[in-house]
Amino acid sequence: MSNLLYRLGRSAATRPWVAIGAWVVLALVVVTSSVTLGRDLEESFEAPGLDSHRAAELLDEAQADEGGITAHVVLEAPDAAAQLAPVEAALSELPHVLGTSSTVSPDRDIALVRVRYPAIEHLGKADLDNLKDAVTELLAESSLTLETGGDLFFAFEEAPTGLGEVAGIVVAMIVLLIAFGSFVAMGLPIGLALFGLVVGVTSMKLVTYVVDVPAWAPQLAAMVGLGVGIDYALFLVTRHREHLALGMPVAEAVGRAMATAGQAVIFAGGTVVVAILGLLVAGIPFVTGGGVAISAMVLVMVLASVTLLPALLGLAGHRINGRRRTQHRPSTGWYRWGAHVTRNATAYLVGGAALMVALAAPVLALDLGFPDDGTKPGSRTERRAYDLIADGFGPGANGPLVIAIDISQDGAVVAPLAEAVAADPGITSVGEPTIDPGAGVATMVAQPTTSPQDEATQETVARLRSDVFPRVLDDSSATAHVGGQTATFADLGARVQERMLRFVAAVLLLSFLLLTSLFRSVLVPLKAVVLNLLSVGAAYGVLVMVFQWGWAAGLIGVESTVPIVSFIPLFMFAILFGLSMDYEVFLLSRVREEYRRHGDTTRAVIEGIAGTGRTITAAALIMVAVFSGFVLGSDPVVKMMGVGLATAIFLDATVVRLVLVPATMKVLGDANWWLPRWLDRLLPELDPALVEKPVEVAAGRPPLAS
Repeated sequence: MSNLLYRLGRSAATRPWVAIGAWVVLALVVVTSSVTLGRDLEESFEAPGLDSHRAAELLDEAQADEGGITAHVVLEAPDAAAQLAPVEAALSELPHVLGTSSTVSPDRDIALVRVRYPAIEHLGKADLDNLKDAVTELLAESSLTLETGGDLFFAFEEAPTGLGEVAGIVVAMIVLLIAFGSFVAMGLPIGLALFGLVVGVTSMKLVTYVVDVPAWAPQLAAMVGLGVGIDYALFLVTRHREHLALGMPVAEAVGRAMATAGQAVIFAGGTVVVAILGLLVAGIPFVTGGGVAISAMVLVMVLASVTLLPALLGLAGHRINGRRRTQHRPSTGWYRWGAHVTRNATAYLVGGAALMVALAAPVLALDLGFPDDGTKPGSRTERRAYDLIADGFGPGANGPLVIAIDISQDGAVVAPLAEAVAADPGITSVGEPTIDPGAGVATMVAQPTTSPQDEATQETVARLRSDVFPRVLDDSSATAHVGGQTATFADLGARVQERMLRFVAAVLLLSFLLLTSLFRSVLVPLKAVVLNLLSVGAAYGVLVMVFQWGWAAGLIGVESTVPIVSFIPLFMFAILFGLSMDYEVFLLSRVREEYRRHGDTTRAVIEGIAGTGRTITAAALIMVAVFSGFVLGSDPVVKMMGVGLATAIFLDATVVRLVLVPATMKVLGDANWWLPRWLDRLLPELDPALVEKPVEVAAGRPPLAS
C-alpha cells in the first residue's frame, strides 16, 4: 500500500489541478444532488420491538391524537381560567394543530393548554416557529405570563450553535500557527477540514437512500469530521515538512509523506469507521443511521487527506515553510520525556493505570435516562413552563404515560384496566379512556406521581407492564402497552444496556484484527484495546461525576443533576474508541518504522515519541478545543457529549499515549512484536510503514524501502 500511496501523492503534487478539479466537480455534484434529490432527515426516536413502539403503532392504527406529539402553553395569572378562551382559540387555528385541551390548577392561578399535533413525520420546524409567533402575539395583546414547552420543542428546537464550532476553529488556527510557524501550513488543514465538512454534511440527505439518518446526525458528524479532518492534515503536513527539510524535491516529499503518514491516516480513519459502524449491532435504527452518517463524514475526510491535500501541498511548494526554510530536528524535549518514562517504566505504568481506573470507577453508578426540561437553565421558556406545570399539577404532568390497548377481541377490559392503573401507587390520575371500535384500540393517559427523569417513573412503567397489565388481562386476548416520550426513553435505556456488551465486543474484535494486521503483533493491538477501554471508561466516569453527582456542574452551566442520556454511551464509545486509535496508529507507526531500522524497542519508543509527541499534542489540543466548544451550549445533552469527548481525548493524548504506551512497551520489550507464525500466514500483509534509508541532503532520490 505504501508504494501505491507514494505514487498517488507524487502524481497529485505534480498535477495538482487534476485532483483539485476532480474534488470541485465531486463537491458540486454532491451539493446539487442533495438539494434536488436528497430526502429529509428523520426526527424519530423509534426502536422496533420495544413496548413503547408497539404502543405507537396501535395509536397510529387508530389515528389517535395521543399518537402524535404535543406542545404545552402555560398561563400564570389570577383566575387563569378566565383567560383561556382567547389563548385556545389562537392556538387551535395554527397549521397542523389537531385540537387543544386545557386544565386549571386547584388554586386557579395556573392553566395548562395542551396543543395536539399529528405524528412527528408530518411536522417541521415551521410548526414550532408558528407556535412561538402565536404566543408572542398573545403576549403583546395582554398582560398574561405565557411559557411554552413539550414534545414539539424537543423535536424541533435547535440549541444555539456556531459559537462552539467557531471557538474550536480559532483555537485550531492558533495551535497550528504555533506548531508550524507558517500561515500556509496553518491554512491547509483548516481549509481541508472545512471543505470536507461541506461535502460530508451535504451528503447526509443522499445517505438517506441507504439508511434513515436522524436529524441531529449532521451536527455530531460535523463535530467529529472537523476534528479528524484537521488532525489527519496536521500529521501529513508535519511529515511532508520533515522531508522538505531533508532536501527532497516537493513532489518527492509529498509522495514520502503519503506513503508513511498517509498510510497511518488510512488505517486510523479505517479504525474510526469500523468502531462507529459497530453501532449497527445495537439494533436501534436511529443509532444505526447516525453511525452510518458519521462514518461517511470520516470517510470523506480520509479521502480528501490522501488525494486533495497532496495536490494542495504541491501547489504550496516551499511556501509551506514560510519565509524561513526549516531544518528537521527531533524534539529534544519529547526525546528527554520518552527516555525518562522508559527509565521509570514500572512506576509510570502503575501510577498511570491507577489514575485511569480511579477516574473510570464511577461508571459503576451510571444511570441511563433522559434529562427532562427541568434540567434546562431558567432562561429557557421550556424550563419555566416545566416548573409552572409541576407547581400547578404535580411533577408527573410533565411526562404523562400514554397507554394503548388492543381490544380487537375483547373490549370489556378497558374499564377494569383503567381502575387498576389508577390504583397503582405510582399513578396520580388516569384520564377518561377513548375507544376506536373500528381500529379496535383504546387509549388512556395516566399521570405519574414523579417527574419524567425520576427513576421511580421508570419503576412505575415497569410495574404496569409486569404486574398491573398481566393481572387484569390474564384471561383476556387484549394486550396493553405503555407509550409516550417518557416510556420511549426508558425503553431505549434498557435496550442500550441490553446491547452494550455485544456492541463493545464487536468493536474490540474488529479493531484488534485490524491492528494485528497492521503492526504484525498480538500484544501491541491487545495493549491498544485495553488502554483505549481505559480512556473511554474514564470519560464515562467523568460524566457520572459531573452530571449525576453534580461535581463542578455549575462551572459548565448545569443547574441540576441529570441521568446520562441513554444513547450517548453508545456514540461516545464508538467515536472515542475510533479517535483514540488515531493517536495509537500515528505513534506506533512511527515506533514501528524506527524499530524496523535498528531493532531496538526502547530506542524506537523514545524516537517515536520524539517524532510525534509535539504533533499528537497539537492534534489533541485541537480536538479538545472543538469538543469543549459544545459545552458552551445550553442543552445538557450537547454538554454531555462535549464534556465526554473532550475529557477522553485529553486523557488519551496525555496519560495514555505519552505515559502508559511507552511504559508498557518498555516493560514488554521485544515481546511487543511477537506474532505466531500460523497467524502471520493468515493475516494480510499491509506493509505498515515505508522505511527510509539515511540519505545525504539533496543527494538524489532516496530509495523507497529497505
